[in-house]
Amino acid sequence: MATGDRPLFKGAGHGGPQRAPPSRLQSFPIFSALSAESLAELAQGMREQQWGPGQLVFARGDAGDQMFAILSGRVRLTLSSARGREIVLRTLGPLDILGEMALIDGEPRSADATAAEATSCLVLHRARFEAVAQRRPDIGMAMARHLCSNLRETNFQMESIALYDLQTRLVRFLLHTLAHMPDTGQGNLRRLTLSVSQAEVSAILGASRPKISQAFQTLISVGAIRRDGDALLCDVAALTDLCEGPAD
Repeated sequence: MATGDRPLFKGAGHGGPQRAPPSRLQSFPIFSALSAESLAELAQGMREQQWGPGQLVFARGDAGDQMFAILSGRVRLTLSSARGREIVLRTLGPLDILGEMALIDGEPRSADATAAEATSCLVLHRARFEAVAQRRPDIGMAMARHLCSNLRETNFQMESIALYDLQTRLVRFLLHTLAHMPDTGQGNLRRLTLSVSQAEVSAILGASRPKISQAFQTLISVGAIRRDGDALLCDVAALTDLCEGPAD
């Protein structure tokens, strides 16, 4: 199937896209603290939607009237310059959400969102969100907490790029990723399977792929990380010692 920007609707031809059961919403961190009544009302207005690899979920400047809750797959949020240079803002996976700012302000999309692989999302329209949020104040508070968390993530990324050299940016990226994952350690080591490619890491950290590869090799040579199949075994103590690197 050719790559395009039209989503594939699950259940098309069989009564349309499927309605979301409340139990599926509760597994998302943003919705986990909502009351059963709030979950049920939101779920009534959400449908499942699918995209193939490389398909555009939305483009910068598009009308913002939907939020997407990722069930499976990965979505890349990017900005591109007129000369084709791309910056990866975030790569999102299962139980993440995107497009949520549009539910609050209704402004056009501020970035491109592309399915990095086959992706399925629950879709919530702005009109439904507003109607339910007016009756259920816990929904508004959940969204406020989520947006605050996103702002902190953005501040962390901007601080890393502005204030630290590349190796330190990579160390901070690894430690930050580990902090948001369950601890599956082996002695003093923690196992990390990155959900992004080395090319995506280079875009996130604002460096070329060869320089990122060199930074990884440096961390391997000093014993801070080592490869374990498709994963990395990370010495958190060693990475922490390396974290406060020299400013650029």
